[in-house]
Amino acid sequence: MAQKKGLGMGLDALIQAKTRKEPENEPETPVTSEEQVKAVMEDVKKNPRITLWSARSAAVLRYLKKTQPEFSISREASSLIERAVREKYPDIWELFSDL
Repeated sequence: MAQKKGLGMGLDALIQAKTRKEPENEPETPVTSEEQVKAVMEDVKKNPRITLWSARSAAVLRYLKKTQPEFSISREASSLIERAVREKYPDIWELFSDL
């Protein structure tokens, strides 16, 4: 059955499935939500950029940049994304109110 899990995952997955040993009573250290929030905040402070792919959105924003003086693609994209994320994930949004 272990080999079946490795199918489609490449040769390494098949080899590891045959040679993998189970850990000997290693205690699991659960990561708390607070630790995750702190880790994410540190990452975001170092690099707040995100990358996304949307040809239609890119076309609309570039059109606006060419047709409206002072239009900022970054400012508009940030505003739209923040509004959408805040509405879709309000509880998680509140976790990062200090940013």
